[in-house]
Amino acid sequence: MPLADLAALAFFALCWLFYEPLLKALSGGGVLNSDLRVVRGAWMRQMARRESRFMDGQLLGHALNSASFLASSNLLLIAAAAGLLFGGEKSFASVSSLELVRTSSRLLFELQMAVILVVLARGLLAFIWSIRQMNYCLTIFGATPEGPDIAPALSEAFAEAGARVLNPALSAFNAGVRGYYFALAAAAWMFGPIAMTIATVGAVALLVWRQRASPSARAIRELRAKLEGQQR
Repeated sequence: MPLADLAALAFFALCWLFYEPLLKALSGGGVLNSDLRVVRGAWMRQMARRESRFMDGQLLGHALNSASFLASSNLLLIAAAAGLLFGGEKSFASVSSLELVRTSSRLLFELQMAVILVVLARGLLAFIWSIRQMNYCLTIFGATPEGPDIAPALSEAFAEAGARVLNPALSAFNAGVRGYYFALAAAAWMFGPIAMTIATVGAVALLVWRQRASPSARAIRELRAKLEGQQR
């Protein structure tokens, strides 16, 4: 394999594998995902105090439907990538005949397809785990007691449990969505190592911008500050 392709693959793997740990290391503040944890905690406290939790179930049901749709789409993409990977010489000949595609050998082509397949598979597993945890959260919604005579400590316990299940559920959902960004960057390898490197840098830059500098991130950051100010 050419050295340029090896370097591009190593850079991609570094960004793909260490983006999430880096995001968790920055979870003290100023990152959209960490700010949303505080907002979700406020949601769960309101959920535990409400007499009717129909709206809460509807909101979580919408997230469940989104995760299920994206997981199904992910599965179709995995099937397509696997079809090319295991298509043998016919697939390689068809793809390598395209002018824009840069595949110097069948081994390189199969490695390119395998990287795309692995990234998509990891995203699919994240969506599946997200769906499971959202169902656990719905169970907590259903078990939360109602009525004015419920002890505040009991309501707080259900709210805390709901937040501790909901936050990792939606973090897994985010990881699944993030897989699409890196799958596109991996697919850019078909156009050469330089294209893959540029696409990887672009994917990471876009993700970081959305986490720290986008209008949504700024709005959620301001809301978190207000919520934490009220709790003091």
